[in-house]
Amino acid sequence: MAVKNMALIERLRRENDEFFSWEERHNRLERGIRDLNRKNTLTPKEEVLRKNMQKEKLLAKDKMMEILKIEGNKEKARAK
Repeated sequence: MAVKNMALIERLRRENDEFFSWEERHNRLERGIRDLNRKNTLTPKEEVLRKNMQKEKLLAKDKMMEILKIEGNKEKARAK
């Protein structure tokens, strides 16, 4: 990821509650998926849980990327 994007991400973490919330959710789901993946075998309920967590994690990432795109475009417009 470009340094400019990292600066934008850091700013959004501090200033954008929605971005921060989606990032926290994404990270929490990542940890949960990682914990399930450490098990040798999963029960059918755990398999369903993992799949649902993966879908939620992808949604959170999509929301974060959407916010990044919008805010990045705003920065570009201000720079002109």
